[in-house]
Amino acid sequence: MSERNRREFLAGAASLLAAAALPGASLLAGQTPRFDLVITGGRVIDPANGIDGIRDVGILGTRIGRVAERIPPDQARQSLNAAGKIVTPGLIDSHVHCYEGVANVGIDADQIGLARGVTGVIDAGSAGATTFPGFRQYVASRARTRVYALINISGPGMTIGNETADLAFLDPDACARAIAANRDVIVGVKVRMLAGIPAGQDVEVMRRARAAADQAGVPIVVHIGGQTSPLTRIVEQLRPGDVITHAFRRDGSILDGAGKPYPEVMEAVARGVNLDIGHGRGNLDFDVAERALAQGILPTTISSDVHRGNSLGPVFDLPTTLSKFMEMGMTLPQVIERATSAPARIYPLGLELGTLTEGAAADVALFEVTEGRYEFTDSGGKRRAGTQRLVPYAALRDGRPFGSINP
Repeated sequence: MSERNRREFLAGAASLLAAAALPGASLLAGQTPRFDLVITGGRVIDPANGIDGIRDVGILGTRIGRVAERIPPDQARQSLNAAGKIVTPGLIDSHVHCYEGVANVGIDADQIGLARGVTGVIDAGSAGATTFPGFRQYVASRARTRVYALINISGPGMTIGNETADLAFLDPDACARAIAANRDVIVGVKVRMLAGIPAGQDVEVMRRARAAADQAGVPIVVHIGGQTSPLTRIVEQLRPGDVITHAFRRDGSILDGAGKPYPEVMEAVARGVNLDIGHGRGNLDFDVAERALAQGILPTTISSDVHRGNSLGPVFDLPTTLSKFMEMGMTLPQVIERATSAPARIYPLGLELGTLTEGAAADVALFEVTEGRYEFTDSGGKRRAGTQRLVPYAALRDGRPFGSINP
């Protein structure tokens, strides 16, 4: 986040804090307000409900109370004027690394979360069965951002290099037990196809991940690109609801040497396997993405894979990643869907997130779409000129603005 964007986000948060501190001056004597806060006049984009238009959003306690074309001022204790802003469900970044100080690339969850309009993050395999207790205690339980996790099939997780190269670390039963004991946080199994896996052993790595996921009843997320077996042998072990991440990387993507999708991958997608971006330091190639999009191959989810090694570029954060896909031709509602309702549908998050449906958790984000001349960079250094970018303005989790003195 640039210094200017940081100031804009802090200004937005300050507006929310001011709104939360003001008495309901518009209330008539003796009236009881229906909502604690109403966000008024913003362009609400809620793909889960097919909403894209000017709406008011009423919040009652920690829940969404109502979304309507107009909520009378006398029904709100406080209000926030969102005219000219985009109002969305809080974004969900389904691929980050936030085991700060333990995993080699971990970054602070709130730095990449609420501070960027991202109210929920899913750590993608930083911790395994033997290292997850620390992740739960020191990251998930302390962050202001909602933190979930994909547990690494390798016990040590990303606390060691090439963690899937040694089968001795891959215990499906231990992985499944960890999931069973932490279902409020763990939402899937992560398996990384790394270049260090001995030739041919990658199929066994997938088999063990499959066993753990099936035993626990959660999806697999497979990092592709380093496998020695043909990608088709990896994909054949995926089931509906599973996820292929880094789908648009340069080497080892879902496209063959001629730029066409592997038929087996498209067959997997047709039966319910999801495609994720996972931008990261080496996993988004503009040429591959543009070829895929031109053939009608859209990602199911757009995630940043942001961590300590790329948060200052080229990834920066999830809104910047979404902006890159807008530059490549996807619409604002399309990218918002892939960072809200889509991940909420795939992963068992335990709450109704990624939507502004009445009764859902009051996780809300406000953005500005700024016009200008911008330069976007992919993981390999390719540059694209853009004219729009999505800039975080403010965020609430459970109806409370980020920055509030009360947790």
